[in-house]
Amino acid sequence: MLYRVVNSPYILPFSATLTGLLLWLGWPTKPLAFFLFIGFVPLLYMEKAIVESGKHKSPGYTFFKWAYLAMLLWNAFTTWWVSHSTLPGGIAAVVFNSALMSIPLMAFYFTRKYLGNTIGYISFIVYWIAFEQFHLNWDLTWPWLTLGNGFATLNTWVQWYEYTGFLGGSVWVLLVNVLIFLVIRNYPQQRVELKKLWLPLALIVVPIVISFAILATYEEKGTPTEVVVVQPNIDPYQEKFSGHENFISYEQQQQRLISLSEQKITPKTKFVVWPETALSQDGGYWEEQLKQYRSITELENFVQSHPNIELVTGISTYTFYGDNGDASPTVRHLEGFGYYDSFNTAMHINRRGEIDIYHKSKLVPGVEKLPYPHIFKFLGPLAIDLGGTVGSQGSQDTRDVFYHSLDSTFSAAPVICYESIYGEYVSEYVKNGANLIFVITNDGWWSDSPGYKQHLQYATLRAIETRRSIARSANTGISGFINQKGEITDRSEWWVQDVLSQTLLANTELTFYTRHGEYIGHSSLWLALLVFTGAVGSAIINRKKQKPTVKVATRA
Repeated sequence: MLYRVVNSPYILPFSATLTGLLLWLGWPTKPLAFFLFIGFVPLLYMEKAIVESGKHKSPGYTFFKWAYLAMLLWNAFTTWWVSHSTLPGGIAAVVFNSALMSIPLMAFYFTRKYLGNTIGYISFIVYWIAFEQFHLNWDLTWPWLTLGNGFATLNTWVQWYEYTGFLGGSVWVLLVNVLIFLVIRNYPQQRVELKKLWLPLALIVVPIVISFAILATYEEKGTPTEVVVVQPNIDPYQEKFSGHENFISYEQQQQRLISLSEQKITPKTKFVVWPETALSQDGGYWEEQLKQYRSITELENFVQSHPNIELVTGISTYTFYGDNGDASPTVRHLEGFGYYDSFNTAMHINRRGEIDIYHKSKLVPGVEKLPYPHIFKFLGPLAIDLGGTVGSQGSQDTRDVFYHSLDSTFSAAPVICYESIYGEYVSEYVKNGANLIFVITNDGWWSDSPGYKQHLQYATLRAIETRRSIARSANTGISGFINQKGEITDRSEWWVQDVLSQTLLANTELTFYTRHGEYIGHSSLWLALLVFTGAVGSAIINRKKQKPTVKVATRA
């Protein structure tokens, strides 16, 4: 059966489809991460078949066409739920991200062609990791399908992320795929020697054994801290904003948050955490006059009515720049008013009546951020509308930490929604002093889909990488707590009102990964540049050798 498949005229579409399906099967929240170790094998086999068959007039284009299909299927099967918030945006994300993923695959094809098999297959790993690193840091960033995220549901396999970060998981996946492919690459011309599979199998088993050994010996560290997280369950499509069909007044929304919080607050509670954009109002909250709003005064009174608590909440805010049109790349202008910026903000109200704010800075492309706003600012009105914002929101350069005013031993990273899928980014809060991580989010945009479940699971990887306990407050779910081992110790249900309380340990020690960041990714970028330069140089030399020489006839 397998022999007939390999020799079928449909081997190329079959291989592309199989790669897409295997990578989807291995993705959270299904506990089937093993499929990731073979997901790229059909694609590598396909590339070899295209090159060696001699049947294709343009083998490079043929490989691109089927490789793109493989990436398109993986993206579509895994992230289709983005279309719940915006159908055009969901389609664009799948189509564009698949095209981006094809770039390192084509670089691998080019490199193997001119530098041979050894460097070629090494470059497959290097280019993909370099792509993942680049995709973490540019304005069209969308790292949801970073391969290392694939172990989020089975994070007991990757406790060593505290040393490598999630890109270490990506290297693991790619290396095993290449080694398995090298064993079977000459089938059916040669029989597969199963004994040669011992190396890739060992490479799967040994890191898992190491991970379980780390898990068995790791002891959580830090000072006990009681935290309350609130899940108000306000429908972002129908109830959240004025003008919605079943709009709940902003006063009632705030009262719901307070009432739910009261159910779990004790004299030992240090922090109460509310979700992303929990506080909204028509006309917005202007940061220059936050203390003048009656709703903020009510929250200050709420904080003071309990002996130890401080509040961390999401809020939509604005900053006024007057006539300064160059105040920021994302500045907006209102005729007759002036220039201003809009922010997705985390606000901290402490016991001294002081207010700290942090602006979300990893913004969703097209939804919260217009890519490269200093260049494409004129396209702002075309940005996707999600949650009442159009165009680019503002951001900040630093990862601010919220310290408890009565005891600075307790400090929290205010991680807002999408930011929680960035390993090095989250670790910057920890380097700045955070010994707890608070993830505030509103995943209701994605409806009841794999999106919010994957988002929760990804947070467990941040706990392992930094060895920080996490409190997660989500508007419609899933809220909960994650310990330093990445174990979800308590969680709410989806789309219900809830409030949870737990004592977390505020750890102050820094992991190797926290200290050094994405060293794997940064190294891969430079190595990819070096290898690709070598491939280009080899291609130029090869073409010069093939260039025919013109002989000039001479008279005898």
